[in-house]
Amino acid sequence: MEHQRFHYHTLEELKEEIHSCGVSIGLEEDLGILKRPVKIGGSLAPNSLAVLPMEGCDSELDGSPSKLVRRRYHRFAKGGAGLLWWEANAVVEEGRANPHQMMLTEENLCQFKKLVKETKALSVKSTKTDHGAVQILQLTHSGRYSRPYGHQAYPMIVHHDPFLDPCMGLSGDIPLLSDDYLAHLPEAYAKSAILAREAGFDGVDIKACHRYLISELLASHTREGRYGGSFENRTRLLLEIIQAVKKATGNDFLVACRFNIFDAHPYPYGFGCDRDDMWQFDDREPMGLVKALCQAGVDLLSNSAGNPYYIYPQVTRPFDYSSMGIPIPREHPLISIERLFDFTRRTQSEAGGIPVVGNGYSWLRQFLPYAGASNLKNGFCSFVGLGRSSFAYPDAPQDILEHGGMRPEKCCVTCSKCTQIMRDHGQTGCVVRDAETYTSIYQKAREEAARREANRGENR
Repeated sequence: MEHQRFHYHTLEELKEEIHSCGVSIGLEEDLGILKRPVKIGGSLAPNSLAVLPMEGCDSELDGSPSKLVRRRYHRFAKGGAGLLWWEANAVVEEGRANPHQMMLTEENLCQFKKLVKETKALSVKSTKTDHGAVQILQLTHSGRYSRPYGHQAYPMIVHHDPFLDPCMGLSGDIPLLSDDYLAHLPEAYAKSAILAREAGFDGVDIKACHRYLISELLASHTREGRYGGSFENRTRLLLEIIQAVKKATGNDFLVACRFNIFDAHPYPYGFGCDRDDMWQFDDREPMGLVKALCQAGVDLLSNSAGNPYYIYPQVTRPFDYSSMGIPIPREHPLISIERLFDFTRRTQSEAGGIPVVGNGYSWLRQFLPYAGASNLKNGFCSFVGLGRSSFAYPDAPQDILEHGGMRPEKCCVTCSKCTQIMRDHGQTGCVVRDAETYTSIYQKAREEAARREANRGENR
């Protein structure tokens, strides 16, 4: 079915559309299950709603929290979610996705301590508990999408990709990261995890999604050496990092993994894809990865999919409007959502008692709690994850849990403007629902991006 924009005014209208599309998306009108606490290792999240890691690209140049960062996490903490999953935090300078990516260091540790303490206090109040939300810091290396200085990309790739390389202007002879470089990364992740523990976080996430370095390694079928080729080799670095982090931080510190289960990318350059049809999911390796992660002792999982920087971003996040230059997908958003829900269902089934955070809810707007409640009731996930919608509506968890639903006029409209700001190298947030703060930022980033493009055109 062709793409459609959200146009539903009642739950019945959405139910009719789900039936018309022939998709398997349940809607549970009793939202009480969303109040259910969730055990994560030795910690307890006070409810089953989670804020997914949403990067603002707005830290100070030294990686420390800026005014906008503090504002964002204060708003998230006040919102009442049981799990607060902080955004991507670079473990090495050269692996930053942008010059303003978050980066916890020994030099700025005190600033992080202060902010984590503030968010904990706000969360204790909003959740009406003694401990507040469980707080996880995402650790990352941006790999192919590294841009640590200014507007110039410095891609660090682990294999050549005939589809992605040309999009980035990469020649076939650009060198790959060496096995020696990769072998030193577990130590960097472990150091960042130790700092995260000192800052007051409950745990860290080893990011392995959206085609950043570890995600790309999972698909490095064509790479030679210790980290490429076989499934064992392609998962080696991720598992080595988890082992190093656990050894450095102890059993009382949580280790999570947000990973790509399906790349929607042609073999042999994608993970979880059928060799003959990139749109067909082959679950053998993804489920093998889930099993390996559980055996490695992870406490929390969150599956994602796709590459938001490529031409099929709906695989990651269904939307009404795409970013500039990205084609509208030829599938109904409900089909995209069903695919994401099914991935989480499979992951939770394989993970057993390890909690899994689901995603793909934002397009459903005020009806997302009903889909989340259904997935929880059926055991398809342990948390309902709120991504872009948290930029637009940070207090949605509180409205859901205390007032029985979401207000349509506050919901994310999946317009992709928050994504566009990132693409334009600006500081991201919701241009529609948080207009006073982000409209001018959006406009400035657009104008500067247009000037850069014009200058590149003149220099060709």
